[in-house]
Amino acid sequence: MNMLPSLLFLIHLISPIWPLGQNPLPGDPFIIINKQTNELFFYEDEKEILHYSVATGRETKDTPIGLYTIVTKFKNPEYSSKRIPSKNPENPLGTRWMGFDARKTNGRVYGIHGTNKEDTIGKHISHGCIRMKNKEAERLFTRVPIGTKVYIYSGKEPPLHYAKLHGAVRADTEP
Repeated sequence: MNMLPSLLFLIHLISPIWPLGQNPLPGDPFIIINKQTNELFFYEDEKEILHYSVATGRETKDTPIGLYTIVTKFKNPEYSSKRIPSKNPENPLGTRWMGFDARKTNGRVYGIHGTNKEDTIGKHISHGCIRMKNKEAERLFTRVPIGTKVYIYSGKEPPLHYAKLHGAVRADTEP
């Protein structure tokens, strides 16, 4: 008896990687970040659910433009490059980390995270990450599974344009 189909189905059910196959599909979670306006938009069930002001890269090249995938998530991350432990008030990563695979990285270089300097929100000030207020990062964290797509752009187009373009919202959806 061939157990391979059953085994593959079981792996699919318990896999921490979500979703397998084309992503996003209409209704799937989708994050859009506009570097020009320093705004983050979260879509789910084909609707804009969350909208936050964020901080992005100081230089144009710092925060990479493109379509990426959330590949890591950490509560109370440590800032390993400077050996600052989690929950330390000096930790610039705040209380949540959602890492994405920009520039062929493993989700530990570029991320969407909280910050210990909430007065930087709305500014072009980071080294490439997307900074959020801690409470907002915590709220987003609970809604974003690993595998969620993140689209980063800089421009005047509304985020709904990119949600439709990348399939998270049906093309015939009205604003």
